[in-house]
Amino acid sequence: MGSFGGLEWIVIGLAVLLLFGAKRIPELARGLGQGIKEFRKASDDIKREIEQGEQKQPKEPVNSVKHESAEPKTSQANDNVDK
Repeated sequence: MGSFGGLEWIVIGLAVLLLFGAKRIPELARGLGQGIKEFRKASDDIKREIEQGEQKQPKEPVNSVKHESAEPKTSQANDNVDK
């Protein structure tokens, strides 16, 4: 099963012409073109946002940042006083 040959494309084209009619095909093609244009624009916007986000990030590795625990630390000296 390889790619379509010339005869197959002609049959597919005739089937599309019979199903949709000559007046609807330009409208469908126009709508498809607008959809592709909007998709490309959205993907370009996402790529641009990702690139801008990468430029704003600090150069330090993420693992070097130490996070403090939310719980208060108690020392053993305080534990001995309470007893």
